[in-house]
Amino acid sequence: MSELFDDEPGDIETRRRGGRARALVITGIVLILGFFALTTFASVYTDRLWYQEVGYSQVFSTMLWTRVGLFVVFGLLMAATVTVSMYLAYRFRPLFRLPGGDGSVDRYRDAVTPIRAWLLAGVGVVVGVFAGTSALGHWRTYLLWRHGKSFHQTDAYFHKDIGFYVFDLPWWHFLVDFVMAATVVAIIATAVVHYLYGGIRLQVQHDRLSGAAQAQLSVLLGVFVLAKGVDYYLDRFDLVTNDNSLFTGMNYTGENALLPARNILMGVAVICAILFFLNIWRRTWQLPSVGLALLVLSAVLLGMIWPAIVQNFQVNPTEADKEETYIQNNIDATRSAYDISDDTVEIDKYAGVTDKTATATQTTAERKAAADQLFAQLKQVPVIDPKQVHATFDQRQQLFAYYSVAPVLDVDRYQLNGEDEPLVLGVRELDQSGINADDKNWSNLHTVYTHGEGVIAAYANEIATDDTGSNGKVVWAEGLQSDNALSEADGGFEQRIYYGEQSPSYSIVGKASADDPNVELGLTLPSDATSEDEASEDKTTYDGKGGVEIGSTFRQLMYAVKFGEPNFLLSGRVNSDSKVLYNRDPQTRVEQVAPWLTVDGDPYPAVIDGRIQWILDGYTTTDRYPNSQRASFESMIDDSLQENTGLQTVPTDEINYMRSAVKATVDAYDGTVTLYAWDEDDPILQTWEDVFPGSVKPRSAISPDLMAHLRYPEDLFKVQRYQLAKYHVTDASDFYQGSLRWEVAKDPNLTNSFQPPYRVFTPAVNGSGSEWSLTSVFTPRGKDTVASFASVNSDATDTEGFGKIHLLELDDPNAPAPGQVANSMSADEDVRTQLLKYSNSGQTPPIYGNLLTLPVNDGLIYIEPVYAVRTLGDSSYPIIQFVIVSYNGNVGIGENLALALSDSLGVSKGTTTPPDGNTDNPDGDNTDNPDGNDNPDGDGGTVKQQIAEELDAADRFFTQADEAKAAGNIAKWARLIDKAQEHFEAALALMDDPGAPGQKPTATP
Repeated sequence: MSELFDDEPGDIETRRRGGRARALVITGIVLILGFFALTTFASVYTDRLWYQEVGYSQVFSTMLWTRVGLFVVFGLLMAATVTVSMYLAYRFRPLFRLPGGDGSVDRYRDAVTPIRAWLLAGVGVVVGVFAGTSALGHWRTYLLWRHGKSFHQTDAYFHKDIGFYVFDLPWWHFLVDFVMAATVVAIIATAVVHYLYGGIRLQVQHDRLSGAAQAQLSVLLGVFVLAKGVDYYLDRFDLVTNDNSLFTGMNYTGENALLPARNILMGVAVICAILFFLNIWRRTWQLPSVGLALLVLSAVLLGMIWPAIVQNFQVNPTEADKEETYIQNNIDATRSAYDISDDTVEIDKYAGVTDKTATATQTTAERKAAADQLFAQLKQVPVIDPKQVHATFDQRQQLFAYYSVAPVLDVDRYQLNGEDEPLVLGVRELDQSGINADDKNWSNLHTVYTHGEGVIAAYANEIATDDTGSNGKVVWAEGLQSDNALSEADGGFEQRIYYGEQSPSYSIVGKASADDPNVELGLTLPSDATSEDEASEDKTTYDGKGGVEIGSTFRQLMYAVKFGEPNFLLSGRVNSDSKVLYNRDPQTRVEQVAPWLTVDGDPYPAVIDGRIQWILDGYTTTDRYPNSQRASFESMIDDSLQENTGLQTVPTDEINYMRSAVKATVDAYDGTVTLYAWDEDDPILQTWEDVFPGSVKPRSAISPDLMAHLRYPEDLFKVQRYQLAKYHVTDASDFYQGSLRWEVAKDPNLTNSFQPPYRVFTPAVNGSGSEWSLTSVFTPRGKDTVASFASVNSDATDTEGFGKIHLLELDDPNAPAPGQVANSMSADEDVRTQLLKYSNSGQTPPIYGNLLTLPVNDGLIYIEPVYAVRTLGDSSYPIIQFVIVSYNGNVGIGENLALALSDSLGVSKGTTTPPDGNTDNPDGDNTDNPDGNDNPDGDGGTVKQQIAEELDAADRFFTQADEAKAAGNIAKWARLIDKAQEHFEAALALMDDPGAPGQKPTATP
C-alpha cells in the first residue's frame, strides 16, 4: 500500500531540477551582490587611504558621513511615508467584500496576500534606496545651507541677504520637492492597496471609495497641495534669478504679473489644501474638486496667459522705458558678481594713433633713436609663441621618445641676472605613448616608466643669433638643460616629475631593501651639457613621502579590485615597501581635496624653494546670484586654445558669480596638495572653510617665493572680458540700444575663434617701466577695428595693483583690429618677398604665431612671429624665421624684434648719421648762415659741429648697443642705450637753444 503514496520518479527528478535551479539562482544573486559589495568597499576603502595620504582625511570623512546621513534620513523618510501609507490602507480595508468588484483584482489580491509583508518591505527598500540616492547627490546643497555665511549685501527687490539665494533657497527647494515627491509616491501606493482590497471600486456608480480610502487620500492630497503652496512661495524668490529675453533677473513682467500671480496661487493652494483636509469629515469630493480645478485654472490664467499679455501689450511697445530700472539693477548686480565694478576696472581714453606728421619729418638719427627707444619699451615682450614651439621643445629637449611636453607651453617670469625675464616653460613629462610597442607590458608601464625629468625653459623675448644674424632658434635659458637657469634662480631643485598632466594612471614604486636594484627609468644630464647626446638613461627609486603604502596583502587585494589588475597580488615588483601613486594629474588632485572648487584648466609649473610645483587657480562659482547675468562657463572661456572646462560645482555649466578664491599648489615629486585662501572676503570660500576647517591655509601663509610666481587667473579673465564686452556700458538706455557693445577680437590665424589672452610685459601707460599683465583686445560688434585694449595686472607681489583691470578705450575709430593688421602684414611687399621662398610649391608654408597688440606712444603696435618647419629626417619642428611689426601704419619685418622695429620706422641696419649732422641737406650748404661764420668767438667749434659730434657719439653708442644685444648681453645693451640717449638729447638741446652765449644760429641738422 505504501507504494501508492510514493513519489513517481519523474516527480522526484522535477523537484531536483527545480531545487538545483533555485540554488543556482540564489548562488548567482549572492555572487552578484558580493561582487558589488566588494567593489564598493574597495572603492571607499582605497579613497580613505588616498585622502589620508594627502592629508585631507577630514574632507573624506565629512563628505562620506554627510552623504551617508542624507541617504539614511531621506531614504527612511521616503520608505516610512510609503510603507505606512500602504499599511494604513491595508489596515482599514473593507472587512466584507462588497458587490461590484472586479474578478481579476481578486486573483491579484489572492496572490499578493500571502507575501504582503515581504512585498511591503520590498517596496519600502526600493523607494528608500531611490530617494536616498537622490538625496546624497545634494550634499553640497545641504552643507552650504548648514554653514552658509552672509554676503552683507541685499537684492534690489526682496531685500534679502544674497546668502539666502545662494545658500538657503536651493535647500528649501529640495525639501519641498522631496515632500511633493514622497506624497505622490504615497498616493499611488495607497490607491493601489485600496484598489486591491476593495477600498476603491471603479465599476460601481456610487460610493466608489470607502470612508477610509477617502480620508487617507484626502490627507495625502491636502499635503501635496499645501507643499505646492509653499513651492509657489519659494518660486517668488526665483524671479531674481530667472532668465528673460533681455537679461537674467527680475523684469517688469516678473514684478507686475508673475509676482502677484504667485502670491495669488499660493493663497489658492492653501485654500485648496484646507478643502481636502475638511473632506476627511464631509466625505464629498465636490468642494476639493472645485478647489483643485480653480488651482489648475489659476495656474494657467495667472501663471501663463496673464504674463504673456503684460509682456506683449504693455512691455514690448515701450520696452526700453519699462525695463530701464530692471536693466540698471542687472548691470549693477552683474558687475558686482563678476568683480568688474568700478573698484576693479579703470577706464581711460586713449588716442590709439601716433603723430604721423612728426614721424614723417624725423631725420635718420631721430628714427634710429626712436626705434631704440621703442625697443627699450618692448624688450621684454614675448616673441616666442608657446603653442608653436611645442614641437621645438619636444625635438630639441625631449632627449628620449618617452618624454614630452604639453601641447601649449606656459609663460612665466623669473629673476635672472637681476632682471625680470619672461620664460616659456615646459615640463619634461613621461609620455608612455612613446614607448616601443613591444615594451608595453604591465611591469614596464607601471613599475619602470614612472616619471618625467625636469623643467625646460627658453627665453620668451629672445631669438638665438650667430655671426650672420638670426638662425630662428629659441634661446634656452641655460645650455641644453635649461633647468640650470632655474636652479640658478631658485638654488637648485628636485627634477623628477611623478605628478603631472601626462602622468600614468598609476605607478608602483619602492623596493624591499637598499640592496635591491633600482628599476625605475630616469635621466642623467650633466650640468655643463652642451649636447643632447650627453644625456643618458639612469635607474632610480622613488623616495618621496607621496603614495599609498600597499605592503600588506589586504591592501594589495583592495587595489587589485580597484584597478582590476591581479598583478597587485601576483607580481614580484609589489613588495612590503611598495607604494602606489595615482590621481596624479594636478587638476584632479585639487578637485579631489577641494570638490567645492571649479579648478582652472591650465596648471602651470614653477620652481619654488627647490621643488617643482604645479600652481592652479580655484574658483568659487554659483548660478544663484540675484539679478546677475547667467551664462555658460564653457562659452565664456572659449578661445582658439580652449579644450575643456573642468567645471565641477554647479548642476549645469551656467554661472552668474565667480571669484578667484584659492591658489593651490601640487608638488611634482611627492604630490603634496596645498590650498591657500586668496579672496578671503568671499562668502562662499568662508562657508566651505567652515565646512572643512583647516583644509585651506590663510593667505598670509604664502611664501615670498611662491607669491612671485602667482598670477592672475586666465579663466577668470576670460569670463570677465566676456562680460565686459557688454557690461562696460553702465547706462541702462545705452545698454538696451546695444550700439556700444564689443566682442573679443577674433584670432586671425583660425576661423571663428577668439584670441586667447596673452601674458606679457606691457609698457606702463600711466608711468614708466613695464607691467606683468594678461591682455586682450576688444572690437566693436561686427567691425574689424579696435574698440579697447584690456590688461589686468598679473603681478601678485604688487599688493595694490594686482587684479586691477585697465581698459583703454580708443578715440581713433579706425584703429585696425588684429584680423585687419594680419591682412596688411601678409599683403606688404617686403613681407611677401621675404616669405616667398616658404610659399613656393613643394615648400612648407610659413606658420604665423600669436599676433600681439600693445599700446605704446599713444598708439598701438602689433607684433607677430613667423615660423617655418625645419625637417630633420623623420623629425620636424617649427623655427622662428622672422618677426613682423606693424606700427603707425607701417609694416616692418626682421629676423628679430629690434630689426623689425627698425624696418617699420624706415631705419636700415647699420645706418649712421652723416658727419655734418645734416641728413636733410646732403650738399652741406648752410642756407641759414651764408657767411659761414658759425663761431666768430672760436669757443669749442660751431654749434653745428657740436651737434655733429654729439650725434656721432650717440651713433657709436647705438652701434655698440646693437652688438651687445646681438651677443645677448642685455645689461651692457641697456647701459649703452642710456649713454647714446644722453648724447642724442644733448644734440637736441643744442638744436633747441641756438642762441646760447658764444653760439650763432645754424641750420638744423
